[in-house]
Amino acid sequence: MSSRTLIGSAVVPIRLVFLMWLAFAVDFLYGYDLAIFGIFPRSIIGAIGIVTAPLIHANPVHLLSNTVPLLFLGPTLFFYYHKIASAVFLRCYFITNLLVWFFARPYLHIGASGLVYGLASFLIFFGFFRRDFLSLIISVIVLLLYGSIFYGILPANSNISWESHLAGGVVGMVTAVQFRRKRI
Repeated sequence: MSSRTLIGSAVVPIRLVFLMWLAFAVDFLYGYDLAIFGIFPRSIIGAIGIVTAPLIHANPVHLLSNTVPLLFLGPTLFFYYHKIASAVFLRCYFITNLLVWFFARPYLHIGASGLVYGLASFLIFFGFFRRDFLSLIISVIVLLLYGSIFYGILPANSNISWESHLAGGVVGMVTAVQFRRKRI
């Protein structure tokens, strides 16, 4: 019998959100420009952003727009799919950022939206590919709550990293296909 709890399932997302808010506080309170640690595609120095970019946000609205979904999607992933959750989370974090580093336009990319898109995409597609009742219910709920994110993969605003959104969406969908037969 599993001893999963909602609080236990929220540990990883809460830690990430804490680091995001800590980075923002350091940036805001001490005047450091942490955006230099974002992803700058195809540059050696910009490769550090593969690890650090999701922790850095431009303003409070940007930070909140990533915090709220991470605090819903992350615990959902870790609670319902605990056996594969770490692998899914790490793929959505690192492979998304790696794709941005390789393929995005030469622009500084910051924020956790690629991860948010990856998690949402995984949770939406996983149920449809897996076809079990619980996974389908989760897919429908996430689709109803976050289905509009798919508009964010279109290049509508030059200040928004639509490339991160697209990469996250693709990584989430591909991961859902690859993990559809794994024990959850």
